[in-house]
Amino acid sequence: MTRPTDHDLDCSRYVVHLTVRVADFAAAHLCARAVTRSLSFLPELVLGETTVSVEGAPSNQQQVFCDRLLGNGRRCLLRPGHHDDCARRLRR
Repeated sequence: MTRPTDHDLDCSRYVVHLTVRVADFAAAHLCARAVTRSLSFLPELVLGETTVSVEGAPSNQQQVFCDRLLGNGRRCLLRPGHHDDCARRLRR
């Protein structure tokens, strides 16, 4: 378990839901990864906790990233179930 940073202690956590129109669940995952990459400059964004669900079924969320804890409060940003070592940055 990691120690929360001062920033974590001072801020409340919220979830922003963005609805997208795509062909299937795989396309939704790709879209979520693209949106996450484009907004990765925002320190408020918790990249590793990005999830995707079917509209109307928010209780059935699937992770977009592995999110394994790596240390120093950082998390793996590769796809869930990846076979290689975890990474702290998104591969482009």
